[in-house]
Amino acid sequence: MKPDQIYQALKELAEKLEVTVSEQNLRATGVRAQSGLCRIKGKYVFVMDKHKALSKKIDLLAECLSQMPHEDIYIVPAVRERLDLYQ
Repeated sequence: MKPDQIYQALKELAEKLEVTVSEQNLRATGVRAQSGLCRIKGKYVFVMDKHKALSKKIDLLAECLSQMPHEDIYIVPAVRERLDLYQ
């Protein structure tokens, strides 16, 4: 799979896990902010710095999702391999 396809599949998996992926311009905040998972009003949101390289976005999101219960969800093999790197 191409990197953009892997990233898209990870975002789809996040939706299935009820995690919203929000790409934001973190440089515009004026404070030093990093990409990561947070909880806003009881819902999980993964805030992604939109200026990160695609490979870094894949790594960040895969690392986060690998820690969530995803065993019962069908995941394409290329994406499952990414998740397994972080377990």
